Amino acid sequence: MSRQKFIDRRAELEFLERAYSSDRAEFLVIYGRRRIGKTELLLYFARDKPHVYFLVTEKPYRENLRELQRLLAEFLGDELFGKVAFNDIDELLMAFADRIGNERVILIIDEFPLLVEHYRPVSSLLQKAWDLKLSKTRIMLVLCGSSVSAMESEVLVYKSPLYGRRTGQWRLTEIPFFYLGEFLPGYTAEDLVKTWGVVGGIPAYLLQFDPRKGFDENVVEKVLSKGAFLYEEAEFLLREELREPANYFAILQAIAGGRNRFGEIVNATGLDKSLVSKYLTVLQRLGIVEREVPVTATLKAMSKRGLYSIKDNYFTFWFRYVLPNKSYLEAGLGERVWERSAEDFNAYMGYVFERLVRTPEVFFRLTGFPFTKIGRWWYKGEEIDIVALNERERKALFVEVKWKDLSEREARGILKGLERKAELVALEDWKKNYGLVAKRIEGKAELREEGFLVWDLEDFDEL
Repeated sequence: MSRQKFIDRRAELEFLERAYSSDRAEFLVIYGRRRIGKTELLLYFARDKPHVYFLVTEKPYRENLRELQRLLAEFLGDELFGKVAFNDIDELLMAFADRIGNERVILIIDEFPLLVEHYRPVSSLLQKAWDLKLSKTRIMLVLCGSSVSAMESEVLVYKSPLYGRRTGQWRLTEIPFFYLGEFLPGYTAEDLVKTWGVVGGIPAYLLQFDPRKGFDENVVEKVLSKGAFLYEEAEFLLREELREPANYFAILQAIAGGRNRFGEIVNATGLDKSLVSKYLTVLQRLGIVEREVPVTATLKAMSKRGLYSIKDNYFTFWFRYVLPNKSYLEAGLGERVWERSAEDFNAYMGYVFERLVRTPEVFFRLTGFPFTKIGRWWYKGEEIDIVALNERERKALFVEVKWKDLSEREARGILKGLERKAELVALEDWKKNYGLVAKRIEGKAELREEGFLVWDLEDFDEL
């Protein structure tokens, strides 16, 4: 997970420890996109506990079964167990359950969807083993997978043979922003925000950046250079997860190019509306794309006013700076491409910074405002970057976000404009507060003394 120590994942580890401490059989499902750190999490959790870790490979089912049997025999310290002829995985696991008796043992099957891909009856056989034997022991069975769609269809949905057997599940998401500094010690708050804008909170991607090198040098070497891990990672992930990557590429290109409404995406791609709708649903389920509606929108308005954006920062950056410049990058001109992109990247960071501040953990730690709902607001050409609502107390905090250095006069002008726009939001009889977040705000102390809520990167450093 990190170069020297395991970073964060406190909630996930607490979840696993609670399950391990129970006095019953546990059947957990751990899943999430590739590179998110699932394997590292599970191995770190199991490091000081009796466990067997089995990674499914591209080999045929029977070879995978033999490898699992070898690992189980090694754990038992019994060579004869490794030589018994088992017809299928259910027989193997039930025999293993008989051998461990009432002992607490963790069995991790990593990349479970691959096993199903090689042999469709696996889910049914595992259900049989669980129902007949495993559920009556103290085993802790963990199925792990990177293919989000496969894990949901083979394990979590109603039609799956394993439906109803799991005792818990956890979908891993990105490392929170405030832990990025542990990956890149010495980086300033500004550099960390820019790094988040390129690779998000994906542990494997953060580890690609060298903390001894500057942000720009890392981007050129690790993302914009042919042969670098992050140079073709987006293509690899889409081809691994999706059956028709060309159509998904077209949709993501359209969104990255500023086509955020459904009709605009349809026109840009030339695809049928029903297909675009289906593909967008898949991309949302995978966590690559999100659909936003004004935070105060009614259910009726939500169906009409949605805007699509790429949620995953790495994909956003890749489709904006890698794919359109492939010809130059293939020729080894990454440094020149990055120099030429400086102005556009600054504009891109305005979008990134706004999204970062709007993430619940960052917003709450920065502002301390106890919201029940948070999001953007827009209507007829007017827009507010962040509207946080406390529906129980009927309080609202309106915030503008600027990726620039502001003079005290500029800050006052923005706050005054924010008050005007906030009057357009249908929140009558609510207590309203107004805030501003920027790279740097001159006269911040004076503004605060007057009751204005203002924050800049100096406050990020303190957090």
